Amino acid sequence: MELKIRPEEITDILQKHIKRYEPKITIEEVGEVIEAGDGIAKVSGLPNVMASEMLEFPGDIYGIALNLEVREVGVMILGDFTNIQEGVVVKRTGRLLSVPVGEPLVGRVVNAVGQPLDGKGPIDTDKYRPIEGKTPNVIERQPVKEPLQTGLKSIDSMIPIGRGQRELIIGDRQTGKTAIVVDTILNQKGKDVYCIFVAIGQKLSTVAAITEIFKKAGAMEYTTVVVATASDPAPMQYIAPYAGCAIGEEFRDNGKHALLIYDDLYKHAVAYRQVSLLLRRPPGREAFPGDIFNLHSRLLERAAKLNDEKGGGSLTAIPIVETQAGDYSAYIPTNVISITDGQIYLEKDMFNAGIRPAVHVGLSVSRVGGNAQTKAMKKVAGTLRLELAQYRELAAFAKFGTELDKATQAQLNRGEKLVEMLKQVQYQPMPVEDQTIIIWAAVNGYLDNIRKERLKEFEEGLLQLIKDKYPQTVEEIRIKKDLSQDLINTLRDIVKGFSDTFKT
Repeated sequence: MELKIRPEEITDILQKHIKRYEPKITIEEVGEVIEAGDGIAKVSGLPNVMASEMLEFPGDIYGIALNLEVREVGVMILGDFTNIQEGVVVKRTGRLLSVPVGEPLVGRVVNAVGQPLDGKGPIDTDKYRPIEGKTPNVIERQPVKEPLQTGLKSIDSMIPIGRGQRELIIGDRQTGKTAIVVDTILNQKGKDVYCIFVAIGQKLSTVAAITEIFKKAGAMEYTTVVVATASDPAPMQYIAPYAGCAIGEEFRDNGKHALLIYDDLYKHAVAYRQVSLLLRRPPGREAFPGDIFNLHSRLLERAAKLNDEKGGGSLTAIPIVETQAGDYSAYIPTNVISITDGQIYLEKDMFNAGIRPAVHVGLSVSRVGGNAQTKAMKKVAGTLRLELAQYRELAAFAKFGTELDKATQAQLNRGEKLVEMLKQVQYQPMPVEDQTIIIWAAVNGYLDNIRKERLKEFEEGLLQLIKDKYPQTVEEIRIKKDLSQDLINTLRDIVKGFSDTFKT
């Protein structure tokens, strides 16, 4: 059979295809690198670029537009910038930098852009949030009124932290700042609080050690670790806290509770200073750029307790700021103190004297106060701060070797026992009901006649006795969160009986 090709049929088919063809024109705005180095690139030819927009470099490397000038754009490069050279083409993406969020991030260790670092495979989530979120306004918030216990007697009794609060931890290096926040995270076990630990400019070995502590204590079940180590470029250290905050906001906006640790914001400010000076921004006090206050305030203002219409979720922020030689009046410490709702001062001398956690009660304050405490704790800890302050004053006088009357000696003895009672072993947070019992015993004078070196033994023995023989007492304090007169009478009998047997 002979196959005949008819030209009119071919023409007909071609004409139909031509009619159906729609030209698709894609327009991409591209620029060119005119200068690059130290994690910064100057790009020309992007007239419509937005502030903080993501820009794409070859090799799947991204940058953020920071400086928008007349003829060029200053771009902060995220990741490896060694291959970015003059003449390289840069594309606009039209979107802001976003990070993956949601439940799949719980238990993971990620970098500042949400990429996994723990070798457990990709993060299975389709939810993303821009790292710069909108701050809840006054109407959308409610006052801080729920306690967020740290498990540390000295903090929960005198400088309480509430859900939705921002409490600064400030002190020199090696005074136990990170230990306090690690204890706080360990203490959230079984309390429906998601924790995000953001390590900024820390050594990789330090972050690995902290992650190991979380794993051993079972805290990784509710914790996400965001890491931008000292070996990471300054832009990654700059965006790390914002990425951590976006992860926490996802929980807050869905009616859940999240705790966010920034360790530490001084290193964050230094990373931003580096980026700013390379972008030729004018330096101000201590060579930091003028917008450094805005940098931290727009980060910390995102912590909030939302109202019931918004789901009642909360995001609590605990930033850490390291001071140099106890200089609390330096630029960054004073900035962050003015933004937060209180601060916990850690003192080097107290730490070296073995008083740990080394909380300086006189300089520490919580501007939320008793609203963030249980009624039981408020009752027992009311006089604690005053007694400790008076003890510090008297102890300074006693050093002169002056003869003291009996009342003053008794006050010194009580203060000494209170200081000893507030000491706590690292990574062993204490439930609030146990704290209430031991602080009640201390402020009511039941520790006054016990030798200082046996106080720890007394504390452990008393709590064990109550757990074994009077579990209903602990349970009542835990559930009611208050001390009725009957409960106080029961406690008095238990503590007095144990105190007498302990001394003999």
